[in-house]
Order: sequence, then structure tokens, then C-alpha cells
Amino acid sequence: MPADARAPDVLSGYRTPGGLVLDKVIDRLDPHCREFIAHSPFATLATADAEGWPDISPRGGDPGFVHVLDEHRLALPDRPGNNRVDSLKNVAANPRAALMFLVPGVEQTLRVYGTTTLVRHEEIDVDLTEFGREPLSVLLLDVQRAYFQCPKSVMRSGLWNPAQQVAPGILTPFGRVLKDHCALETDLPDDATIRADLAREL
Repeated sequence: MPADARAPDVLSGYRTPGGLVLDKVIDRLDPHCREFIAHSPFATLATADAEGWPDISPRGGDPGFVHVLDEHRLALPDRPGNNRVDSLKNVAANPRAALMFLVPGVEQTLRVYGTTTLVRHEEIDVDLTEFGREPLSVLLLDVQRAYFQCPKSVMRSGLWNPAQQVAPGILTPFGRVLKDHCALETDLPDDATIRADLAREL
């Protein structure tokens, strides 16, 4: 049986959402959204390709690295990364995208949805220089929906609880993970060296 045929029966177990849950969705970035974005150093960018396959990518920088141009537009600078540019190729084929903003120590998150345009940084009348570099490109998001997510998932996870941070040495070193994933015969540098190399590329 197709998954979509089973969905109505599965969803019948959920209670109807309350009025506040539905009414909190707005079509712009009000002062509360703008304040949250100005304090956010980290966001996730969700996109999908022309066939609908999803992708989610982390984005980070100084607080406010995503710029609010006005109540209907955001500018997300693209910084040096692994050069896969999966998100950028996706929005070229399917302009719909979503951002979820996090602020360290705050349990609420902010979700913003809209359609995108990819431009060069010279086309934006805003200084997007960060870490001494101009962005390679800029993703403009025309906001269609925005709302704050309730804090239950962050509360359950203990995301900001220092006591729940994973201690160094618990996880397999990242160099070993890459070696295994890429089926390499030679060892990669240790994690400290990898991190130092990445820091030079910020």
C-alpha cells in the first residue's frame, strides 16, 4: 500500500492543533522575528531539487549573519565550504526554501519559509563582509511564512545543557570517519589538525 494511502489513518491519532498554533503563522518578519535573527549565529537551510529530493545544510556566522533587508526579505551570504553547493543547485531548479534559526541558550526556534533568488554580493546594498571576506554569493529569501516553534524538542534534547555535551574522545575521530567513508588506505590528519585547517578557511 502506498505511504500516502496509510497517512490519513496514522494522522487520525493526533489531536487538532490549538488556535495559537495556527494563528502564530505570519507572512512577514515582525520585530520579534527580526530580533531573533539578529541574535542567531546558526541556522539550517532546507531545499529540494527538481525531483523533490530534500537537502538540509547548516549555516553559521556571527550573530545576525543572516541579514534582514526588510520585513519581507532576508539575505543569506554563502561562505566557503566543501564546494558541493547542493543547496544552491537545488534553489536554481526549485526556488522554495526554508530556514530554521537557533539562538544559543534559547529553547524556541524560528522557522521562515519563502522563495529564493541567487545573486552576487555586489547586487545587495549591504556590507556582507565577515571574517574579512565577501560572500561568494547571496541567497535572497522572499518571506511567505514565519513562525516561532514551541521549545519542546529542544527541552527534551537538553541541547543547551552543558552537562549533556558529549565529552572529547567519545565519538570516533572525524579523520577516521572520513577515511572509512571514503575507503582510503592512508590515515588522515588528527582532528586537531583538521580543525586548525578549517579555521584558516573561515
